[in-house]
Amino acid sequence: MKKLSVFVQPLKKLRMHTSKLTLFFERLFFKPNLFDWVLILLLSPFSLIYAHIMLFRRLFTFKKSYAVPIVSIGNLTVGGSGKTPFVIALAKHYDNAYIISRGYGRESRGLVEVSRRGQILTDVFNSGDEAMLMAKSLPDASVMVSENREVAIEKAIENSAKVIFLDDGFNRVNIKKYEILLFPKKIVNYFTFPAGPFREFFFMKYFANLVLYEEIDFKRIVETENKTEKMLLLTAISNPERLKPFLPKGVVGEVYLDDHAYFNEREVEEKFVNSTATSLLVTEKDAVKMKEFKFPLSVMKLKLQIKNQALENIHKYIEEHANER
Repeated sequence: MKKLSVFVQPLKKLRMHTSKLTLFFERLFFKPNLFDWVLILLLSPFSLIYAHIMLFRRLFTFKKSYAVPIVSIGNLTVGGSGKTPFVIALAKHYDNAYIISRGYGRESRGLVEVSRRGQILTDVFNSGDEAMLMAKSLPDASVMVSENREVAIEKAIENSAKVIFLDDGFNRVNIKKYEILLFPKKIVNYFTFPAGPFREFFFMKYFANLVLYEEIDFKRIVETENKTEKMLLLTAISNPERLKPFLPKGVVGEVYLDDHAYFNEREVEEKFVNSTATSLLVTEKDAVKMKEFKFPLSVMKLKLQIKNQALENIHKYIEEHANER
């Protein structure tokens, strides 16, 4: 897909709706009904097989050490748990920090430098939405995306990184690092994939150095910029139901797309006109993909308030590891 095609013509992969399969799994994982629980039990043997494979992988994979502090921010469940805003909140405290992400939803492959010390080096199509959001939010840090985290780590060290933050790094079991796990405030289904949202057994949290729970160890603070009287919510995030408690007054409609999906300007215009809205209500993650759009945007800006004790534990590890160099 060419970079400008998202603005020029409607493409099937960019249709303005969430796929039925995505809606099904979001319900199964996060809000299962009685029928879903029957299906969950039927799928549970496959979940056990999958979870044991992940367990053996974690137990028997050799971990490589690096001469720079590496902090991983991850989760055990699929869907958003605040990893991206957590990385942003952490990295702001450190000089010459490097953030390494997979770059979900990007069109590129391999290692891509998204930013260096705040200077943006590519576009959102090559970086993915989350990496671009981090790059724009961290003027003193550098952001890279790569399927191969080890290659990106070596590049960051080559560039004199003082600390490296791995976005969604808990499943990278071959890297020795300080593990932070984030948990949402409410979990209904504790099964592993495909019967539930967990990537590994729940007890795998004991492999982490720091386990943090929403509303206990960190809180979300959402402020909406440029509110208008009538706003059409348009978002491409996982499990968008979690936005409901933070929505401002004046939302006249909701349009959900699959996580990381790009927006088609013509289809957005059609939805916008039909809704009689005066602005589009989007998250910051969505806004980085709408740079060229001409619609008025109301942007929901998410920040995390993290307990001081958690920040002190992380800082202690970084300082101790840095002194070992």
